[in-house]
Amino acid sequence: MSGEVEEDEERRRQRKLEEALEVKSLRRIISAYLNYPEAAEEDIRRYERSFKKLPPAHKALLSHYPLKFQSLRRCISVNSYFIFNMLQAFEPPLDMSQDVDNCEDPNLENFDHDHCQSEERNASSCQSASTSGRVCCSNHAQTCSQERSSIMSNPTTEEVQSDHQHEPISGSCAGEVGNNEEIAECCGNDVTDSNGNVFSPPHDWLGPSLQLNVPLVDIDKVRCIIRNIIRDWAAEGEKERYQCYKPILEELDALFPNRSKESPPACLVPGAGLGRLALEISCLGFMSQGNEFSYYMMICSSFILNHTQTTGQWTIYPWIHSNCNSLSDNDQLRPVLIPDILPASAGITEGFSMCGGDFVEVYNDSSQIGVWDAVVTCFFIDTAHNIIEYIEIISRILKEGGVWINFGPLLYHFADMYGQEDEMSIELSLEDVKKIALHYGFQLEKEQTIETTYTTNPRSMMQNHYHAAFWTMRKKRTSTT
Repeated sequence: MSGEVEEDEERRRQRKLEEALEVKSLRRIISAYLNYPEAAEEDIRRYERSFKKLPPAHKALLSHYPLKFQSLRRCISVNSYFIFNMLQAFEPPLDMSQDVDNCEDPNLENFDHDHCQSEERNASSCQSASTSGRVCCSNHAQTCSQERSSIMSNPTTEEVQSDHQHEPISGSCAGEVGNNEEIAECCGNDVTDSNGNVFSPPHDWLGPSLQLNVPLVDIDKVRCIIRNIIRDWAAEGEKERYQCYKPILEELDALFPNRSKESPPACLVPGAGLGRLALEISCLGFMSQGNEFSYYMMICSSFILNHTQTTGQWTIYPWIHSNCNSLSDNDQLRPVLIPDILPASAGITEGFSMCGGDFVEVYNDSSQIGVWDAVVTCFFIDTAHNIIEYIEIISRILKEGGVWINFGPLLYHFADMYGQEDEMSIELSLEDVKKIALHYGFQLEKEQTIETTYTTNPRSMMQNHYHAAFWTMRKKRTSTT
């Protein structure tokens, strides 16, 4: 009997530790968003220091630069206004006021090394949505690596389940504004929009006392999110969506021509990012579920999916953080309106959901075997530590005769983790990837190469292009005798 008590106590201690790690991880990510204005302001101060070092004759040739610096500050304030309204709407699935820094468990001291190499822990949860209600997102965790980011019962019949507690994201209306001197002081800027409205009072867990000092690499992830918003939710990202998403949507439409509203085919989108592709698949008539690991992504996708009220409701300035390859200052300082569509009225199919968590941990579960009619991977498979494991799981979770549609390059995210001996990275050629897929029961039905970009500034003098692999593979049916 005493052994059972000790075992229960150990489980409770482990749960408490995991929750403390989760809180610390999420607090770090929220702190990165909150520290964005000051980090961006420091960039401008650096520009100003360089400008002041110019000889007078050279400075006279750039007499417009002080005005440019003022414009940059206004752009930062508008971006910050969007970010803080986004955080206002976010309801964490955990008690963010926990004093995790004073936790007695010594395992917390190893947090950064063991659980937070990039910054986040995995928080698996799933929420579904109805066509008549709000579009729900769950919470999760990974990083924007090299410009990319980089559980359940049958989702066709009921709400997706997990072993973790489910918490819907809800919050205040995104358009509410008021005064908050503490946030403005903490962030180093008055947080206002272009009309002079000031950010509204935050939740208690957004207060300065709970914020962490985060490395600049975390702030870079926030900037990465701002660029990703353009790809998924702005008219300016339409070209990239046409290059990447349109072939996938056309293939799904052709492969499932007789979709039933009563029992729509189920499509999983791992690495769903900010959710646009998963939403477009839902609007096509599929029971679509996006899966995403990055809390940076999930906080933002939840806000756009759940809390936008009109198209073009928010203004952001995605290109202000780089002075390189600009054709003009006007190009660098140009605003972008988001979203280009209103998600809640886009025509989603019943059962659309976003599921947070690591793809391997979430879907490598017996309840997932043979659940999905289609799996769509777009700029995803090269995020794996072990791409073979990804392929094996995709094969396992597909129904017999189900299809795997893939689009993307092989820019392996963990290939350059120098000095980290324990960081696994299996980097296969495209030829080997296809051989592995054949081993796991796939038959190649369609293949082509499509040129595309990824979160590229369309007016930049530098454009990085991928020759992306696009294929459709079908899981073989087991022969019966």
